[in-house]
Amino acid sequence: MTTYTWWSAAWRRALKTFCQTAVSLIPVGVMISDVNWLVVVSTSALAAILSLLTSVITTLPEVNDAPEIPDEIASDHGGDVDE
Repeated sequence: MTTYTWWSAAWRRALKTFCQTAVSLIPVGVMISDVNWLVVVSTSALAAILSLLTSVITTLPEVNDAPEIPDEIASDHGGDVDE
């Protein structure tokens, strides 16, 4: 969690979440001046914060710093082990 790669992946996920949330909150067929930007930005920011918190408590598949499973354990649990 302290590597540059991890933080880069976590921030990238948070930014994607922010943008996806913002896009989903902008109604179709409404003038841009009629959009409640305070709601859009604050809700999107909250979603980005929750994304970062979720990244802290879970593993990120983009980051390849997870410890490898020893062959003995993998073979005991049906994992694919090259022999």
